[in-house]
Amino acid sequence: MFASTLRRFEGAPAARANLRREAIDREIARDRAAPGLGLTLRGLSKSFDGGKPVIDGLDLHIPAGQFVAVVGRSGCGKSTLLRLILGLEAPSAGRVAVEDSPRGDAPRRIMFQEPRLLPWASVLDNVAVGLRGGTAAERRARAASALTEVGLAEKAEQWPATLSGGQRQRVALARALVSRPGLLALDEPLGALDALTRIDMQAMIERIWRAQGFTALLVTHDVAEAVALADRILVVESGRIALDVAVPVPRPRRRGDPDLAALEGRILDHLLDGRG
Repeated sequence: MFASTLRRFEGAPAARANLRREAIDREIARDRAAPGLGLTLRGLSKSFDGGKPVIDGLDLHIPAGQFVAVVGRSGCGKSTLLRLILGLEAPSAGRVAVEDSPRGDAPRRIMFQEPRLLPWASVLDNVAVGLRGGTAAERRARAASALTEVGLAEKAEQWPATLSGGQRQRVALARALVSRPGLLALDEPLGALDALTRIDMQAMIERIWRAQGFTALLVTHDVAEAVALADRILVVESGRIALDVAVPVPRPRRRGDPDLAALEGRILDHLLDGRG
């Protein structure tokens, strides 16, 4: 049943590129205003020291508010793509166009696999790091509100060393959310967590995404996580998008859903044997 959902771009490279650009133009025209940031990649490429492209001529549109997961083997270019979208790397060619958000300033933020908390600062002060504008009391109030969103209001004055691994990741999530981002990039943020904590964090991320409406871009090796969370999955191979997959299962999603399992299996088959 997923034959129409899994799309493979066939034919000559120029024909594939033209078809993708035409599809992007149609998606942009249909895009609705949302709190998140819309992104359009045009001919995006990245090489290091003149070597083989890590990202190779990508054309892609991500509508505002969409939850997109990026999967692929190690070294395929997933994290480089994320850094290009965030502006942390300059492209060798092409560009990333960021659409205006209806609510004005809507920054791009990232959550890493490691919490990267300051051990000498309280949990509250870690969340408030980087906040600008307003008084110190107002910034602390915003940080306290973000901690409440991730269920850690009672830990505000504790030190990071007193927290569990899952709690530290929730602090990192609150720090990414405190500035109300238009785009939240998630670079393998749950990879080091145990299975149950990971499931809890996935549910929390989905709940907050639904409430706030930001655009979410998740890089993960876990295909089950991708199909559970995302509206759309991009499979990257050698710096190119090999599959662009819509997830047709409505929310809330149930673990063990046969449609999700079938989609996960098809993506895994593609990653394992390259046939799709």
